[in-house]
Parts: sequence; C-alpha cells; structure tokens
Amino acid sequence: MLVELGHFALILAFLVAIVQAVVPMLGAAQHRRDWMGVGGPAAILQAVLVGFSFAVLMQAFVVSDFSLRLVVANSHTAKPMLYKITGVWGNHEGSMLLWVLILALFGASAAVFGGNLPASLRARVLSVQGAIGVAFLAFILFTSNPFVRMARPPLNGEDLNPLLQDPGLAFHPPFLYLGYVGLSMAFSFAVAALIEGRIDAAWGRWVRPWTLAAWLFLTIGIALGSWWAYYELGWGGFWFWDPVENASFMPWLIATALLHCAIVVEKREALKSWTILLAILAFGFSLIGTFIVRSGVLTSVHAFSNDPERGVFILVILAVFTGGALTLFAARANAMQAKGVFGVVSRESALVLNNILLAVAAFVVFIGTLWPLIAELAFGRKLSVGAPFFDAAFTPFFVALAVILPVGALLPWKRARIGRALASLRWVIVLAGAVGALVWAMQNGRSALGPVGAMLAVWLIGGAAVDGWQKAGRGEFSSKIRRMIRLPRADWGRIVAHGGLGITMFGIAAITAWQSEDIRVVGVGESFQVAGYDLSLNDVTKGEGPNFLTTIGDISVFRNGREIARLYPEKRIYPVARMPTTEAAISNGVLSDIYVVIGDAQDNGGWAVRTYIKPFANWIWAGAIIMAFGGGLSLSDRRYRVGAGARRRSLRGVVAE
Repeated sequence: MLVELGHFALILAFLVAIVQAVVPMLGAAQHRRDWMGVGGPAAILQAVLVGFSFAVLMQAFVVSDFSLRLVVANSHTAKPMLYKITGVWGNHEGSMLLWVLILALFGASAAVFGGNLPASLRARVLSVQGAIGVAFLAFILFTSNPFVRMARPPLNGEDLNPLLQDPGLAFHPPFLYLGYVGLSMAFSFAVAALIEGRIDAAWGRWVRPWTLAAWLFLTIGIALGSWWAYYELGWGGFWFWDPVENASFMPWLIATALLHCAIVVEKREALKSWTILLAILAFGFSLIGTFIVRSGVLTSVHAFSNDPERGVFILVILAVFTGGALTLFAARANAMQAKGVFGVVSRESALVLNNILLAVAAFVVFIGTLWPLIAELAFGRKLSVGAPFFDAAFTPFFVALAVILPVGALLPWKRARIGRALASLRWVIVLAGAVGALVWAMQNGRSALGPVGAMLAVWLIGGAAVDGWQKAGRGEFSSKIRRMIRLPRADWGRIVAHGGLGITMFGIAAITAWQSEDIRVVGVGESFQVAGYDLSLNDVTKGEGPNFLTTIGDISVFRNGREIARLYPEKRIYPVARMPTTEAAISNGVLSDIYVVIGDAQDNGGWAVRTYIKPFANWIWAGAIIMAFGGGLSLSDRRYRVGAGARRRSLRGVVAE
C-alpha cells in the first residue's frame, strides 16, 4: 500500500508541476498578483510530494521489499545498511527520482528565500523551474517508473553493482546532482529575465548565489568521484577522461565562467549577453551529461547503460529547453545592451579572456567526448579518444587561464594599466621563477611538467595573497592585517578558491611527472624495491565479508630499514553479482602516497603485485576542498542574502518591454 502511495504522490507532483509551470507565467503576463502567487505554494507542495515518494522508495530498500523490481535488481539482504540506502540512487530509476527531488527542493528554496525578488520575476523563475519539473517527472512516470511491482517476488535480490558499494560512491552522486540540478536555477533566472526583457545589476546579484551553490556542490561531487576512482578502481589514476567524468566536468567549466561573468553584470552592467548565454549553456551541458550517462550511446565504467529510447526522451528535453532558451536569447538581443563601457586593458577584459578560455576548454572536452560517436555515425569508423588527446588539447588553455588569473584579479574596473598590476606581483614572479628553477634542478628526470606545475602553484597562491593584501588598502602593517581579516567573505572566498586551484594544479603536475610504477610477481616472504622503498609480501590470506569473498595481501613497507607502513590490499569477489573488485591499499602522506594492489595467483605460487609511488597525490583533493571552502565563504556573505533587497523598491512595478 505504501508503495502505491509513493507512486500516487509522484503523479500528484507531476500535476502540481504543470500548475506551477502555467499559472504563474500567465499571471506575470497579465499582471495578476493572485496568479503569480500560486508559484510559491505549488513549488513547496511539489517538493513535499516528491520527497514523500523518495522516502517511500528508500524505505523499500531499507526493509528489502523484493516486491519492487528496482529493489530486486539493486539490493540484497546481506548488503550493509549504508549500501541498502545508497542503492536507492545507485540505479537509473532511483537516481532520476533523486534528480527530481533536488530539482523540486531548489524550486521550493526559491519560493521560500525569493521574497526580495520582484513579483513578476519570481513568478517566471518558479514557472520555468516548474516546466523543468514537468519534463523530468514525465520522463520518470512514462519511461523510468521506480515503483514497478514484481508478479512473483523472489526470496532475495541481485545485489548492487559492487563498484558502487563504497563510501565515496555513496555520497558522490547526491553532491553531483546538487550541482547538476542547481544549475537549473541559473537557467530559470536567465529565461525569466529574457521573458521580462530586463537584465541589470540586481539580476546579477540574484543569480550569483544560486550559481555559486551549484558550483560548490559540483566541485565536491567531482572531487569525490576522482577520489573514488583513485583508490577503488586499482588503476592508480585520479582522472581518466571517461565520458561520465567529462559529463560532470563540462558544466563545471561553464559554471566557473558564469560565476565570473555574473560579477561583471553586478558591478558594471556589462557582459549581459555572455552571462545569459553561459547560464543557458551550463544547464544545457548538465542535460548533455544526463544524456551521455543514461542513453547507452557511450560506454563508461560508471554509466547507466539503458536503452536508447530513454536517451531519445532526454534528447527531446535537451532540445526543447536549451533550443527554446537559445531562440529566446536571439529574440531578446536588444534587451542585453551593455551600459558599462571598458577599455582593452581592464578587469572586464580579463574576465572576458577568462571566460573564453573556460568556454573553449569545455568545447574541447565536448568534442573529444562525442567524437567517437560522431565518427561512427558520419564515417562508419570506430575510434577511441583517450587521455593523450585531452591532455594535449586541454592543458594549454588551463595553463593560460592560470597565468592571467592573478593579473586580472588586480586590475581595476573600466580601464587599467597592466604594468601597475605586474609591479604588484613582482615578488611573486621572482618567487615562482625561483621555485621552478629549484624543482628543475632537484628532479630526477627532465620533464618540464613538474617545474611548470610548481611555478603555476606559487603564481596562483602568491597572486591570491597579493590580491587580499591590496584589498586591505594602505597603512601600517598591523592595520592592514586587521583590515584584511575584516574583508567581506566574498573577497575571502575568491582568494581561497584561487589558492585552492593552485594547490590542485601542482598536485596534478607532480603526480603526472614524478610517479613511479612497478608491476611484478612476488612470492610470500619475498622483498622488492620501488623508488627508494623496500616492500615485503608477508602473507596472503582468504577472508569473507558481509556479501563478498576476499583475498587479502599483507605487505610491509620499509624506508632506510625502518617499517613505515603495513598495507592490506584486497581482491574481492561478490558471489551474487558474480563480479570481482580491486581494493587498493594506500599509505597516505603529505608528500607522497604508497599505493599497492594485489592481483591474481600465478602458476609459480607467487602473486601479481602492482605498486605506485605517487608524489603529492593528496594535494589534488586538498586543493579541491579548499576551492569548495572558498565557494562556501562567498556564499555565506551577507550581501548575497539581503543585499539585493535594497534594489527591490526601484524595480517594483517596472513593466517588461
């Protein structure tokens, strides 16, 4: 009975979403406040109904209700409780329900916290958000119903994909969806502003917190996915340019550009067209990512391989919303005339260059991801585009971005002198050059990647520090420190995020340039050396987990004759899913990771052992955490919660052209 109520709640949410999409939009067009007021309660009611439906599905997984086909396919009575819960979104139907729940929660948040918006803009934002809800609720109800019953329930389930039975993957999808779906708010604000025919500084202030929240969640989600791939898949890498990884990275790049563009709209009422276009494209790339993951047209380690019919449905949603928004964008070009003018050398110009680099980088990833499909459809050739292409094509744009970022942050608005900004950074330039030369002299090989990564890290971190110091103004050292501490959180957020980017870039350069790899067959009791470390295989034992069988290696790691780590890599077999997994054992360190994987038994009685020494690996995720923390600092700035309300009186009653 409860399952039927969950399904019925989903149908009611679909009907409420239709009301939310239609009535407020008509009310805004006819200046009827009572109709416009329907949007808020409808958004909240939709969130409540979808939330109830999601809770019902989660309860079915928790109690192992095998009368539901979805529970049978993705759960098992022996599975740990954490993975019973995460099994709710470890599949296509459940993950789409989570997607719609987050979409509804964002709409409800706009209804609750959007009281300072003009009534017509608020109504149109909620209406567009409701229209997106209609599309995805229809997708679930007509193609991906999670509440389908089994005619003859089995005694047990088929278990969740073993690769998904991991704490990293338990939290990775929710954060990723919060980022994906959060960009729908920027899209709704963009479409609502286009319909009204008014994009101004107040609009830039309103759209920034929603974009910032989505960017923050997307950053955390991507970092969690990278961390999971690093320790779970046993390949020893943190990023593989997999289609699903690219599907999350492309919206992140566009959202980063959108954040910087919205600043110019807010401060200078310039780059309006850029900002609206990026808001449309950011959500458009989120929909493209959904299509890639769920259509089955591209293979991936962690995609939902579903039938192409579902992909066609998502493709229609993509065409309707992105195509419709771009058509409206073209029709409303006159409403986006910039008021602020600026010189060739200015902060505005630096942000334009920043956005071009980010957009082109996203386009490179997009082409590389879809090129195998394009080549097969257009030329009948099966091609594979891997890491060498992406590394060669993507890296120059991001290096250029890192070079201009500290300079652009110091340039004043409207017009500037680049020599003055470079003079402020002279000591950072000297320090970055010295660090690069030192790293070049100390490294064993002669790859330029390590020194360049070190130089860029110092350049970005030092540039962020100079940015904060300049913001503190002039005066004595102690008074400048006090003023710097009291800087607005938005300024501190920018400084911290830019510094975090430098740390991540150094971690990526270091692990790529300096890692060591060793693959060999080792007998019990034998020792071997890798990059100055001595490793000894003490024993190999068999074990049993809650729902798996495991082979566990016992490996000691020595440095200069002293044991520094004891590692226990595993090779697991999940009998129900009939699938093996590799559990790497990692000794994490600030300066390097010792990464060991045990493989299959060999004919001579030995065991295949793969060992990596990965310098500065954890700096990659530390930098991502710092970037996300910077986003959180900016989001907590009081100006983004109440500042826009100061403009409400001047905007109230303005009629759209």
